[in-house]
Amino acid sequence: MFSSVAMGLASTGPAYSLAATLGIIVAGVGLQAPIVTMLAFIPMLLVAYAFRELNASNADCGTTFTWATRAFGPRTGWMGGWGLIVANIIVMVSLAQIAASYGFRLVGQVGLAESRLWTTVAGVVWIVLLTVICYVGIEFSAAVQRWLLCLEVLMLVVFAVAALVRVYTDPPPTAIHVSASWFNPFEVPSVNALTSGVLAGVFIYWGWDTAFSVNEETVDSTCVPGRAAILSTVLLLVMYGLVSTSAQAFAGVGASGIGLGNTNNSDNVFSGLGEAVFGADQTGLVLSRLLILMVLTSALASAETTILPMARTVFSMAVHKALPSRFARVHRRFLTPTWGTVGMGVASIALFLLLTSFSRNVLADSIDSVGLAIAFQYGLAGFACVWYHRKVLTRSTRDLVFKGVLPGLGGLFMLLLFLYATFVVYANPNYGTTSVDLPLIGRTGGVTVLGLGALLIGLLLMPVVTRGHSVALKLQRSLLPGRLPPHAAVYSASRYMPADSGSGVGGDWYDVIPLSGTRVGLVVGDVLGHGLRAAATMGSLRTGVRVLARLDLSPDELLSRLDDLVEHTANEGRVGHGPGRRKPRADEALGVTCLYAVYDPVSGRCSLARAGEPVLAVVEPHTGVVDYPELPTGPPLGIGGPPYQSMELELAPGSLLALFTGGLLQATDGRDAGLAQLSQVLAGDRSSLEDLCDRAVTRLLPGPVDVDATLLVVRTRLLDQNQFAEWALLPDPAAVATIRSAVSKQLHEWGVDDLSFTSELIVSELVTNAIRYVGGPIQVRLIRDRTLICEVSDTGHTTPNLRHAASDDEGGRGLFIIAQMTHHWGTRYTSTGKTIWTEQDLPPPDGG
Repeated sequence: MFSSVAMGLASTGPAYSLAATLGIIVAGVGLQAPIVTMLAFIPMLLVAYAFRELNASNADCGTTFTWATRAFGPRTGWMGGWGLIVANIIVMVSLAQIAASYGFRLVGQVGLAESRLWTTVAGVVWIVLLTVICYVGIEFSAAVQRWLLCLEVLMLVVFAVAALVRVYTDPPPTAIHVSASWFNPFEVPSVNALTSGVLAGVFIYWGWDTAFSVNEETVDSTCVPGRAAILSTVLLLVMYGLVSTSAQAFAGVGASGIGLGNTNNSDNVFSGLGEAVFGADQTGLVLSRLLILMVLTSALASAETTILPMARTVFSMAVHKALPSRFARVHRRFLTPTWGTVGMGVASIALFLLLTSFSRNVLADSIDSVGLAIAFQYGLAGFACVWYHRKVLTRSTRDLVFKGVLPGLGGLFMLLLFLYATFVVYANPNYGTTSVDLPLIGRTGGVTVLGLGALLIGLLLMPVVTRGHSVALKLQRSLLPGRLPPHAAVYSASRYMPADSGSGVGGDWYDVIPLSGTRVGLVVGDVLGHGLRAAATMGSLRTGVRVLARLDLSPDELLSRLDDLVEHTANEGRVGHGPGRRKPRADEALGVTCLYAVYDPVSGRCSLARAGEPVLAVVEPHTGVVDYPELPTGPPLGIGGPPYQSMELELAPGSLLALFTGGLLQATDGRDAGLAQLSQVLAGDRSSLEDLCDRAVTRLLPGPVDVDATLLVVRTRLLDQNQFAEWALLPDPAAVATIRSAVSKQLHEWGVDDLSFTSELIVSELVTNAIRYVGGPIQVRLIRDRTLICEVSDTGHTTPNLRHAASDDEGGRGLFIIAQMTHHWGTRYTSTGKTIWTEQDLPPPDGG
C-alpha cells in the first residue's frame, strides 16, 4: 500500500506541480487560489472512485483505454487511450521546461534559465536522457524513491510552516493574513476564471492513477491500487491546501516582485519564494537550493513516471490491436516496449520544439492544454464505470453509490469542465499569450487549438485503427443467425457476447437447424483465436455443419466429417511453405470445440456428441433440478485423437437445455463456481427463454468480456398425438393396399384430402421398394407439421439413387416421380436400417 501511495504521489510531482501552476491559478482567480486548488479535488476524488471500481472488476494496465473499450466499444476506447497519450505527451513539454529552468537555477545560471534557446536545448536533453533511462530500464532502489518523496514532502511542509511563521512574526511587505474569503468560491471574479482555475487545479492532482498502470505487478491488484489512489488524492488535497495558502499569505497576489500574480515568476514560483522565506544566511541558502533541487527532482521523477505508464498504455493498445503491432514489441534484454518508449520521447521532443516556435508562454499553454486532455479521459472513465456496472447498480446501495452515482458525477463534472473550457474560456483569443488564426473560424485561443486539435487528430485516426475490429465484428454478426427460426420441436433463445477488444472478436457460433421428420439440430461451437481469420473460419464451419446436418448424419459422424474440414482448412496454410511447415498468422484459428445435438420431438430422445469440452445443462421440467450429464469426451476438431462418440438422452416434455461455450464462465472463480451460478439461474425457472438468457448473462458476465461467449437455450416439446400416425407392416405385397387406405383415411381426418393422391403414390412406391429389395419389418409414419412428412423405414442400409430411366428400362422411375411431386426428400440411417422421407407443402388454410 505504501509503495502504491508513494508511486501516486511521485507521479503527481507535488513540488513540480505547484511550481508550474500556482502562479497560473493566482493569475486567474486571485486570492481564491487556495479554494480553487481544493475544489479541483472533488472531481478527482469522484473519478478516483471510478478507477477503484473499474480496477476491482478488471485490473488492466491500459486503464481508461481498456475500460472504455469494454464499456462502449473499440472506437470510444481508442479515444480514451488517445486522450491519455495526448495528456502524457503534452505534459512532457511542461516537465522539460521546468526541469530546464530549475536545472540552471540550481547551479546559479539564472540568465540561462531565462533564455528560451537554452531552456529549449536543456529541455530536449532532459527528454532524451529520461527516455534512455526508461528504455534501458535502470531500476532505482524502492527505498531511495521513497526517501526522495519523503524529502520532497518534508521540504514543502517546512516551506509552508516557515512562510506562515514569517507572515505572523516577521512579515515581508507583500504579506497578507489568511482570510476566510480565500476559501469562498463565490468570491472568484467570474465563471470563466473559476473554470480555468479548476482546470489548472485538475492538472496538479493528475498522476495518482499511475498505480493502476502497474496494477498487474501489485499485490492484491484489485484492491490496493484503488485504495492507494483515493488516499493519494486526499494527501494531495491537504498538501496543496497548506502550501498554496502559506505561499499566498507570504507573497501575496501582486503582479510585481515575489507576488504570485507576477507573470515573470509563473514558471519559477519557488525559486524566488525560497530565498525570501528562508533568508539569505547560510542555512537559508541551503534550504532554498534544496527546495529548488526538490522541484527539479520532482519534475524528473514525474517525467519518468509519465514515460513508463505511457509506454505501458501504448503497449496495451498495441496488444489489443488499437495501434500497430510493432508498438507491442519488447526489447529482449531490457524488457521494455521499444516503440512505445522511444516513440513517446520523439513525440514529446517534436511537440516541445513546435510549442517553443509559436507559443509565447510554453509552460502556461502546455499546462492548460493538458488539463483539457485530462478532463476528457477522466470524464470518459467516469461514464465507463457507470455503463460497465449498469447491470449490478441495483444489487445494493453500495454498488449504486460507488459504481454509479459518484463516478457518474465525476464524469459529468469533467465533461462540463471540458466543454466550457474548450469552447468558451480557452477559445477566446484574448485568453493567455497565444492565439492562432484558423481558416473559416478566425483567431482562436492557442490552448483550444493545441488541446482540442490533438484530440481531433485521434478522431481522424480512429476509423483507421478500429477498422479491423469493426470488419471482424460485422463479419461475425453476418455469419450468425439473424433470428432463430420457430420450430415444432423446441422453443429457443440465444445470446452472443462479442469480446470487447480489437483482438477479441473470435469464432463463437450457435445454430438451430431444422432436420427431417421435425427433428432439430442444436449446435454451439468456438473457434479458438481472434480476428478476421477466426471469424471467417467460424463462417465456413457453420456452413459445413448445416450442410452435413441436412445429410441426416448422426452427431458423432457429423463431428468426424467436420474434423476433416477443419484439418483441410488448416492444411491450406501450408501450401507454398514446404512440407510440414506452416506460415504463421497472428489471428489464426488455433482449434475448434463443438457440441452437436439432435432432438426428436416424436420420441423425446436427444442424441449428442462433442468435440473438446463444451458443457450441456439439462433442467428437469417438474423438479427444476439442473444436471450436467457426462458426455463422451472427444478431441477438439483438427487436433486428432480417438473417434467421437454419441450418447442418447431421454427428455421429458418441457425440459430445458442450455448449450454454451467456455466464454460464458470466464468471469467466475473457476469452472465449478461458474456452473453453480448458472444452475442457480436455470433451476426451477419457468419464465420466457429471452428473460432467462438475460438473467444468465447478467449473472455470469456482469461486464464486458475478454473472449466471445455464446449461450443457446431451448425448451423441448413433444408432438401432439394428433400430429402424427404410425403403422407397422409386414413385407407382404398385400400390405401396400392396406397402407394406401390408412394414409388416405388419416389425411381425411386432418383435412388435407388434396394431398391424398400424391401421398398414396409416395407411400405405395416406397413400401413396394422396401418389400421388393429389402424385406423385413417396415414402418410408415405420417407427420403433420408445417409440411406433410411421410417416412418409410426398413432394415436395409442401401441408399436408393435418383436417376433418369432410359426409354427401354422397366424400372427406375419411382424415385424420379417422387422427387417431382415432393418439396424435399432424402434418406437417413438409423441403428436398425434406414428411413426414406419426403416433405410436401400443405395447402393454404382456406384451401385456395
